[in-house]
Amino acid sequence: NFGEITQAKVLRRVIFLETVAAIPGFVAAMVRHFQSVRTFSRDGGMLNMFLDEANNERMHLLSFVRMRDPGNVMRFVVLGSQVAVGTGFLILYAMSPAFCHRFVGYVEEEACHTYTTIIDTIENAPDESEMAEWRTEIAPAIARGYWKLGETGTVLDMMYAIRADEAEHRDVNHVCSGIREGQINPLYNPEDQFDKVLEKYVKQILKRG
Repeated sequence: NFGEITQAKVLRRVIFLETVAAIPGFVAAMVRHFQSVRTFSRDGGMLNMFLDEANNERMHLLSFVRMRDPGNVMRFVVLGSQVAVGTGFLILYAMSPAFCHRFVGYVEEEACHTYTTIIDTIENAPDESEMAEWRTEIAPAIARGYWKLGETGTVLDMMYAIRADEAEHRDVNHVCSGIREGQINPLYNPEDQFDKVLEKYVKQILKRG
């Protein structure tokens, strides 16, 4: 506990955390990509799923940096964390993907707790306080477009959307920690994704007709 929660403290914390959170999914996808190429085998959609997760965390970061531009010190710390965490996670993932996914699942649980605290602070802040501003302040355009929050989507709405993302990442990683080698991925069905794309395409063609 470092005293009163302020906008600056929240943004400093989440910006750094999201730069780290974007690493595991990309490393997992990279390792699985090389394994798929090396073994001439399909990956069952795991690779795509973890790339989506990494990109989702990146969008969290890009939304927050529209609200606060990180200084040079933060940029240097992020560079160091990418080298340290990226290298360490790569080595661990090559040794035991199951352990890594379980670990990430627990980290995502803490992320859910962090965003829940932020949301509670915003909702219960006195009307004239700094944190209360986020109840009505319009979220960055990149966030409103990505989460489809509408033109009047607020920072509070964005926080709810990000917490939902973190909860999904938590559940996905916990499930993946129990998937055995060769087991069908129960969370990602490439054929189902193709069917949805095809259905959307057909509807567009019929609408034009």
